[in-house]
Amino acid sequence: MNFATLRRRWWIGLLTVCLLAIGTYIFLIMAGEGKSRATKRGPDSVARGMPVIAAAAKKGDVGVYLTGLGSVTPIATVTVKSRVDGQLMEVLFKEGQIVKGGDLLALIDPRPFEVMLTQAQGQLAHDQALLDNARLDLERYQVLWKQDSIQKQQLDTQDALVRQYEGTVKTDQGQVDSAKLNLIYCRITAPVGGRLGLRQVDPGNIIHATDTNGLVVITQLQPITVVFTIPEDDVSSVMKKLQAGEKFPVDVYDRAEKNKLAIGTLLTVDNQIDPATGTVKLKAQFANNDYSLFPNQFVNVHMLVDMKRGATVIPGAAVQRGTQGTFVYVVKSDNTVTVRPVKLGPTQGDNIAVDTGLVPDEQVVVDGTDKLREGSKVELGVQGANAPRKNKQ
Repeated sequence: MNFATLRRRWWIGLLTVCLLAIGTYIFLIMAGEGKSRATKRGPDSVARGMPVIAAAAKKGDVGVYLTGLGSVTPIATVTVKSRVDGQLMEVLFKEGQIVKGGDLLALIDPRPFEVMLTQAQGQLAHDQALLDNARLDLERYQVLWKQDSIQKQQLDTQDALVRQYEGTVKTDQGQVDSAKLNLIYCRITAPVGGRLGLRQVDPGNIIHATDTNGLVVITQLQPITVVFTIPEDDVSSVMKKLQAGEKFPVDVYDRAEKNKLAIGTLLTVDNQIDPATGTVKLKAQFANNDYSLFPNQFVNVHMLVDMKRGATVIPGAAVQRGTQGTFVYVVKSDNTVTVRPVKLGPTQGDNIAVDTGLVPDEQVVVDGTDKLREGSKVELGVQGANAPRKNKQ
C-alpha cells in the first residue's frame, strides 16, 4: 500500500469522526431545549385531556310513537262523465282548478232533448184529453145504469177504458219528466268538491254516457286521509284506547323523514290483519289546508300512543353500542370519563329517554367518543359551543 492511499483513508476517517461529533452536539442541544419547554409548560400541559363535547341529561316528557309507512289517499275520487249522449258545446273549467260541489263544468247541446220534451208534452196532452172524455162517458153510463137503461157490461167496459187512459197518461208524464231530466243532464256539474285533473275531451266532440275516460277527474283534497300500517302486536293496545274514546295525534313526514308535512288524528282501523306482512292498516285524516299532502304521495307516519312523563332525556348521539350493550360516557367531576351502561326508552326526534343508568344533570359525551376509554382525561366543551372549555370544579 502506497503513501497516497494511506493519506486518503486518514482524511476519510477524520471526516467521519467530525460528522459524528457535530451530530451528537446538535442532538444534545435539541434534547435540552425540549426539556426546557416541557419544564415551562408544567404538569397541566403534559396531562392535557382529549377535547370532547358534552351535554347534560335533562328531565322532560317523551312521546311514545308507533311509526309506519303510508300513502296519501283522497276521501273521494270521481270521474265526471256525461249522463246523456250529445255534442260537447262548452267547457267551463280550467285544468287544476279547485271547484265546489255543484259548480257548472260543461254544457252539452240541449236542442235534441228540448225537441223530445215537446213531443212528450204533446202526447201527454193528447192522452189527457182522451182520459177526460172517458171519465165524462163513465159518469153518464153510471146514471144510465142506475136508471136501468144500459147493461152492466157496458158500464164495466167504460170503467176499464178510463183506467187504461189513466195508465197511458202516467206513462206520458214519465216521458215528460225523462225529457226534463235529460235537459238537466246537459249541464254537467261537479258531484264533489276538489281539484280537477287534466281535461279528457275537447269541445265539439260527441260524448256518450258509456265513455270510459269521462270528461275530467275530481280528487277531493280537503280533508284528505293517509293509509298506513303498524305491526299486529300493537293493534290490541291501539284498539283499547280507541274504543275508550281517546284521540291519537298523527304526524306525517316526507320521504326523507326530515320535514313534517301535516298534523292530523287517527280516523279508523281496518277490520283484518294482513297475514302476509303481519300488519294492519290504519287511516288518519288531515285538514290539508296548505295542500301539502298529494294523492298517492309516499309518507312516513308517526302516531303518538303514549306520553312518558318526567323521563331522563339525552341526545341520541351520546348513546354508544358495544358487546356489553348500550352505554354512554359520563363525565365525572375530575374531568375523567366512565363507561355507564344504560337502558334506553322511547326516542323523540334527536333525543332519547333513558330508563335506567342516568339521572338528570349528569353530563354525557356527545362528540369525540372515538378514542375514549374508561378513565380517559377529557377537556370538556358544551354542546353547541364553538370551542371546548374546561369544566369548572
